[in-house]
Amino acid sequence: MNMQDRSVPDLKGIEKLALGAWRNPPADFLDLLPVAIYACDAAGRILWFNTRAADLWGRVPGIEGDGERFCGSHKRYFNGRLTPGEQAPMAQVLRSGVPIRGVEGRLERPDGSHVWAVVHVTPVEDEDGKVIGAISCFHERAADGQPETTEREFAEQALAQRMDEHAALSEFSQRLQQQLVSLPQLYDVAQDAILRALDCQRAAILMFDDSGLMRFVAWRGLSETYRRAVEGHSPWARDEQNPQPVNFEDIGQSDLPDALKQTIAREKIGAVAFIPIQEDGRLIGKFMAYYDAPHRFSVPQVDVALTLARQLGFSLARLRAENARSAAERAALQLVSIVESSDDAIISKDLNGVIQTWNAAAERLFGYTADEAIGQPVTMLIPADRQDEEPGILLRLRRGERIHHYETVRQRKDGSLVEISLTVSPMRDSSGRIIGASKIARDITERGVAQRKLRESEQRLQELLTAIPAAIYTTDAEGKITYFNQAAVELAGRTPTLGSDEWCVTWKLYRPDGTPLPHEECPMAVALKEGRAIRNAEAVAERPDGTRIPFIPFPTPLRDSSGKVVGAINMLVDISERRQAETQQRLLLNELNHRVKNNMQILQSLLFAAARKVRSDESRQVLDEASRRVAAMAAAQRVLYGTTDASHFSAEEFLHAVCQTVQQTFPSDISVVCEAASGVLSNDMAMPLALILNELLTNAVKHGIKDRTGATVRVGLTEREGAFELYVEEDGEGFDLQTVRESASGLQLVFGLARQLHGDFLTVRTPSSRALLRFSTGRSS
Repeated sequence: MNMQDRSVPDLKGIEKLALGAWRNPPADFLDLLPVAIYACDAAGRILWFNTRAADLWGRVPGIEGDGERFCGSHKRYFNGRLTPGEQAPMAQVLRSGVPIRGVEGRLERPDGSHVWAVVHVTPVEDEDGKVIGAISCFHERAADGQPETTEREFAEQALAQRMDEHAALSEFSQRLQQQLVSLPQLYDVAQDAILRALDCQRAAILMFDDSGLMRFVAWRGLSETYRRAVEGHSPWARDEQNPQPVNFEDIGQSDLPDALKQTIAREKIGAVAFIPIQEDGRLIGKFMAYYDAPHRFSVPQVDVALTLARQLGFSLARLRAENARSAAERAALQLVSIVESSDDAIISKDLNGVIQTWNAAAERLFGYTADEAIGQPVTMLIPADRQDEEPGILLRLRRGERIHHYETVRQRKDGSLVEISLTVSPMRDSSGRIIGASKIARDITERGVAQRKLRESEQRLQELLTAIPAAIYTTDAEGKITYFNQAAVELAGRTPTLGSDEWCVTWKLYRPDGTPLPHEECPMAVALKEGRAIRNAEAVAERPDGTRIPFIPFPTPLRDSSGKVVGAINMLVDISERRQAETQQRLLLNELNHRVKNNMQILQSLLFAAARKVRSDESRQVLDEASRRVAAMAAAQRVLYGTTDASHFSAEEFLHAVCQTVQQTFPSDISVVCEAASGVLSNDMAMPLALILNELLTNAVKHGIKDRTGATVRVGLTEREGAFELYVEEDGEGFDLQTVRESASGLQLVFGLARQLHGDFLTVRTPSSRALLRFSTGRSS
């Protein structure tokens, strides 16, 4: 039965009947009702519906867990617009709790047919007044003249929409007339217009970048995840001549790739329009209009979108042109400022050589004012003997050549000459045609004077290096030989090759011990590689004839003004004569030490023999003490005899030698332990220290140690902060220095020898007994 043939039923009574058992009313009862009816829970899920509702919808929706929400129709239109389920009357009542009466809308079936319906929705509340669901009754519109009225209303709604679109376009045009100075400002105004004119919920603008990819430049309401996922996508090729809008009214039903559809669905986008943006007929980008629900794009709406795109393209072109013009003006002003403030003379001339512009520096350099120079031939600046230069310069300019740093001479107004460096560049018009030249002239008179002075200084330096009686040579930063004097040739026994020989002028190199020294490891190479001067090094040079020359090098890096190493200079001092003198001195010292050693051995033997013959205990004690002292001195002499240094000896070797000698005079159950020894001492300290150490060890054993079973005496000789400390330590009670100072002859000897060393002698009795001598490292008087 056609509902239009019936009178409108009493809907309030029907709703009351349904409310009585709203969650699960009898199905036969629902089918008896003269209207379409269905119910939803608070979440909008359809709980039930009657046959009349399914007839009007043209389909059977799923209920409860099948995902159907708010309404069972395929599509619905209210106020002339496609309305998503979330905005349907049922959804509004569930959100607000306020009933809706008599709302008209158009329901579209899956087969494309549609019906006009009047909708009534009533909320269902629990005992606490909380909305727990709603019931919707709807029926076809009555046939008492209402269709004509509704069509008129629909037309009025369409007219209102067109008027709103026109107002949005007018506002967009007015805002574009304002002073928009940046692209972000323009994009912001454009998005406002897109959202209003197209009544969409979100918008975006994308432009081609230099690599030909569409990139987001402005957007409203889009997540970063979505933008990253779709950026670069374009429905048109960049060179497409007539790109047309691309619309997707229902993303879920579109033929887009599944991956892209899923990305758009996650952003909760129901419909989208791609509108091309062109500039001077060239595709430069697009804007996007996004709808939260499926949306039907009408022809007028697409026309509005294209109008927005055209206005945006025109505005982009105008803004870029304005920015380019402003940049050109700024560049021109900056160029004028640079020319006027430059210290270099800047002149322009035409292809006939006539001066066109003249800056203040040109007036200072040549003496002519701008009024005097402009319009005159540039040859007025060229001396008579150089007049042939200008024709050649003009010829090269006409060929488009640029003349770089051409050094020449020009003539001032007063007739004086000035050395200049000249740079000439062709000037072109907008079509690329050469119309003249710009000339930059720099006064290099002072530079010429400085260069002459530098050459003279270099000549004097070379003469000085040649006169020095030591081998001197230089290298560049890579170690290539760049200079050498005659003394270097004589020391090396060969003439080095400039730019080829590396690191050293010598043929072969050896270390002082005779092992080969590669050139790349020589002191000069180390100085260049590490950027530091090398001192206290020695090496041996072998000449091509096989002779060897010991020498001391003094390599020193050379740096430029920024501190960068640019080369190095080295002086080689021949120490052959010094080596010969040292060898002779060593022979003499060895002979002297040998004789002293023999004499001490003879003296020690005589003292030992005399001690065996005497009967007096006191005499025997004196002879034993003298024998021990001579033995200590002999031990020190052995150290001096064995050292390779003619003037110094090792503290460690000395301490061990004297302690071992004195140890032999003690009982076997007493041990002497050398704890620490470091540094080197002057040879003239050896004998005083040997005698002091002997006396201190003897005192420790005789007077300090009480229990001699397994007793130990500890000895050390260390250097600290420029001074030496000699100590003898044992675990006895020790002695009071002032008490025994006058009575003990051994201690009197220690005090005398300490004064000879300019040292201080003291004793400490806690925590252990220690005798200590402090003295400086300088030579004794």
